[in-house]
Amino acid sequence: MRPFGSPRLGSFTFLFTLLLLSAARAHGEADPIAPGSWTLAVLPDTQIYAESYPAHYEAQTQWLAAHAEDFNIRFVLYEGDVTNRNTREQWKVARAAMAKLDGMLPYAIAPGNHDYGPGGNASDRHSAFNDAEFFGPGSPYAGQPTLRGCFEPEKTDNTYHRFEAGGQQWLVVALEFAPRDEVVAWANKIVADHADCLAILVTHAYLYSDDTIYDWRAKGRDQNWNPHAYGVAKQPGETVNDGRQLWEKLVAKHAGFRLTFNGHVLNDGTGYRSTEGEAGAVVHQMLANYQFKKEGGQGDLRLLEFRTDGDIVVRTYSPVLDRHDRAADQQFTIRLDELGRR
Repeated sequence: MRPFGSPRLGSFTFLFTLLLLSAARAHGEADPIAPGSWTLAVLPDTQIYAESYPAHYEAQTQWLAAHAEDFNIRFVLYEGDVTNRNTREQWKVARAAMAKLDGMLPYAIAPGNHDYGPGGNASDRHSAFNDAEFFGPGSPYAGQPTLRGCFEPEKTDNTYHRFEAGGQQWLVVALEFAPRDEVVAWANKIVADHADCLAILVTHAYLYSDDTIYDWRAKGRDQNWNPHAYGVAKQPGETVNDGRQLWEKLVAKHAGFRLTFNGHVLNDGTGYRSTEGEAGAVVHQMLANYQFKKEGGQGDLRLLEFRTDGDIVVRTYSPVLDRHDRAADQQFTIRLDELGRR
């Protein structure tokens, strides 16, 4: 029995309310991708989440896992500074969050400076990242079928991965913070041995926030947080490479390279440049970092939609806030073989 009103009016009101609620929810959801598109997801620095806001961290990975199918997410890149202090407590937070991707989405991690050394000070290359309990050999991360090899058999902080998307084979090279000369030489061999793939580099420090790459020789400390300024560079016999060196020694040398990704840099935490390598291939290079924002970024991550018409739409989305950042440096379109943004 329905007092005070006819059943027809009550049903109409109920359905109308549901439609309004559905429209409100749809308005706030991430932009859907076009038919036939696929998505490359990018996780920027999570160090503040691992230290103070683990719910934001888990919201990111839960969203990626939940939308793996409808966004056709083929791979996830992780730009480093997984933790803030390189402590076991923070690595446990990271392991719990990333476990949501295990068996759901393949991913590659490039550790950052805060992931190395006592308290995350990057004075040496010791990291709990390489423990089996977290992301080292024997971990679910190391057991992914897309992870094809490591620079050192007892460590996973330098890895390469293969995946297929849009009818194309892709190679991901994920390198440690301030890669050593021998790591760069290894990466060169990996890319040369996989010439059938388009290649992506993910490493923690490469592009700066003024759209130039790190260049210690030319700019020194005029660019903050260059890998050469950290204690790891002062270890006896240690070598490190910044953005300029990685470009000259690795990225520019191979016709297959198309994309690079990094975090690390503060200021406004964003940057983009596109340049041609030695063979004339266009390489799009992107910086995205949100750690300095409220609550360490409130879940912002990058979603790159690769469309069938050749466009790549770069978006910044937060599953915590359920909103896009539409600023011109946070959402833009590129074409893989063309210079610049569109």
